[in-house]
Amino acid sequence: MQHAEFQQDIYNLVRQIPRGKVTTYGQIAYMLDRPKNSRLVGQAMRLTPSDASIPSHRVVNSQGRLVSGWSAQYDLLKAEGIPFTPNGNVRLKNCFWQG
Repeated sequence: MQHAEFQQDIYNLVRQIPRGKVTTYGQIAYMLDRPKNSRLVGQAMRLTPSDASIPSHRVVNSQGRLVSGWSAQYDLLKAEGIPFTPNGNVRLKNCFWQG
């Protein structure tokens, strides 16, 4: 699978994450049968077009950490009712989407 094709598959999958749920870079890679490519998922999320149909704010790291330097991510998730720990990580056990 070419990188551009994998990137489109990532975006198509991210579009399916429902409001009020989050998933991880690793889970997306796993669901696309590329479990060792979570970094490529992260790269695709950084390159997400400013198209509102791709809810990239719903993708976090495996510890529930948000993208550093993107304060809007917290606001968007909070508005969807995503729960957070006291240190600002997403409480994955309450809102993790596995597809």
